[in-house]
Amino acid sequence: MKNPAGLVILTLAFLLLASFAAGRRGFSRPAEETAPAKPLMPFAQAVKAGGFIFVSGQIGRDPQTGKVAGEDIGAQTRQALENIEAVLKKAGAGLEDIVKTTVYLQNMDDYAAMNRAYAGMFGENLPARATVAVRGLVLGVLVEIDAVVRDPGQPGGIIRM
Repeated sequence: MKNPAGLVILTLAFLLLASFAAGRRGFSRPAEETAPAKPLMPFAQAVKAGGFIFVSGQIGRDPQTGKVAGEDIGAQTRQALENIEAVLKKAGAGLEDIVKTTVYLQNMDDYAAMNRAYAGMFGENLPARATVAVRGLVLGVLVEIDAVVRDPGQPGGIIRM
């Protein structure tokens, strides 16, 4: 080719277009800076793929202070769900779009109190859920919650049974 700079520009344009097209096929990450609190580990707060939004585990860490939002399970559960809600808002969804959550409890003795706080956040729009006891959680928190969410920007709906 007589113009190598032209080839470089053409190649860069092709790569940019291909990258944009790949993102439009259903795989993208909401901007990290919109997360409720900067992740402590190297992971995305959420990933959109195949009509769903997969929200990484959220703890009851206050986004304003970076500290755990209280010493009781109720406060930490509410904050973890508020953090999920903030991630979902940036992804164009809400708590009502959650299909399933997994709740990780440090102590199963906290199950009833966690349930009260959890139910208070969801109201009638309860998703499917699994709850498991774990040996330990980051920062010594009492609860962590992750979520699988229907992307409301995609066709389909939710039928709760």
